[in-house]
Amino acid sequence: MATRSSMETLNLDDLTAPVLTDTQRQILDYTESRPVTFDIEAMLSEAVAAAGADDLADDDGFIGRLTAHVAAIESDTGLRQLSRSTLRARVVRKLRNRLSLVDLIKRYPEIESIPIEAPLIVVGMPRSGTTHLVNLIAEDPRRRALPYWESEDPIPARGQGPDVDGIDPRYARVKTEHEALMASTPYVAAMHDRFPEAIEEEVELLDLDMAGYVLEWHARVPGWRDFYLGLDHIRHYAYLRTVLQALTFLRGPRTWVLKSPQHAEQLGPLMATFPDATVAFTHRDPVAVVQSAITMMAYSDRLRRTSIDPDWLVEYWSDRIHRLLRACVRDRELVPAERSVDIGFHHLNGNEMPVLNEFYERAGIDIPAKVVKRFQTYIDGNRRGVKGRIPYDLKRHFGVEPDELRSRFAFYFDRFDVRPEI
Repeated sequence: MATRSSMETLNLDDLTAPVLTDTQRQILDYTESRPVTFDIEAMLSEAVAAAGADDLADDDGFIGRLTAHVAAIESDTGLRQLSRSTLRARVVRKLRNRLSLVDLIKRYPEIESIPIEAPLIVVGMPRSGTTHLVNLIAEDPRRRALPYWESEDPIPARGQGPDVDGIDPRYARVKTEHEALMASTPYVAAMHDRFPEAIEEEVELLDLDMAGYVLEWHARVPGWRDFYLGLDHIRHYAYLRTVLQALTFLRGPRTWVLKSPQHAEQLGPLMATFPDATVAFTHRDPVAVVQSAITMMAYSDRLRRTSIDPDWLVEYWSDRIHRLLRACVRDRELVPAERSVDIGFHHLNGNEMPVLNEFYERAGIDIPAKVVKRFQTYIDGNRRGVKGRIPYDLKRHFGVEPDELRSRFAFYFDRFDVRPEI
């Protein structure tokens, strides 16, 4: 697909009452005629066949979490069959990867002795610059990061390595999926382009343990939110560390850069698991975050759901961001001041080098000239709007006054240096 001009403003006039393209209608006509079922035994059988292994390591109640995960999906009666098919494939893929991880560690038990040394971790609300910042830091070749293709399919099945051309089949699968997404919902690239090489969140790795919040982005699952918030995340972050050890074993190095908005409400487990981490917190006007998140959700929902409910999106995601920020404000002091920085969103659009220098200084890491050059090249090539400008408009699209919504977040503005945007 051709690169969009940075001057192009994308048309979202039909955001909450979508007018589908011929391609989108053809996709839905095809998929809606093929009902999708979530039979756990059938999904497990598929995963076992793909992995060539059958040990799920269910000594900590994994099957119970899997059952809750599937039940949450089934509870969302507004999903189209296209969405159900995508979510079913995702569950099978997570199961296959978990099976392959157990099998890998059985064969190479030294994996669990690999140190994950002093990671750099980016924490912040969704849509607050965390993706931009982690991709920027990943330009440092001394750092190990998690590209999207690997986050989706982290552990290769036995015998499923790169082909004769050196192309990993996992990469090829994700590339094909990305191309299909761009053909069906092309504006996604301007909102949050998860192309195969883009650096992604390790929350996808937590879902090998069915212990992440990410399902909330795929379906309307308040029951899963409540279940997830009630889990013992010390245990699940320890599992995340094990997955990182396995990935380090497979292709190193062990000096990681990580990021996820989920960490904002799990700072205790995060720091218990990575006590020598240095953390960068990104901060943005929560109203702009909600506006950006629900615009992206509404646009994606034209294919994912039978209808779009703007009021539900506003209510749910305002509450969800509120919960994230309450937990972040409550637990911010768990991250030592000498090993953390707070970065305003306004610093992440061409003025990143000063905050990046401060972050690296807190981590005790130098930045050689060749790395500075890589950083600046990335900054220059990834300014906001380079893939098209989105006409975000909370009032016009969702009927909400920004100041009215902002009043819920006074506690956050009181704690951090945050600039109102809307």
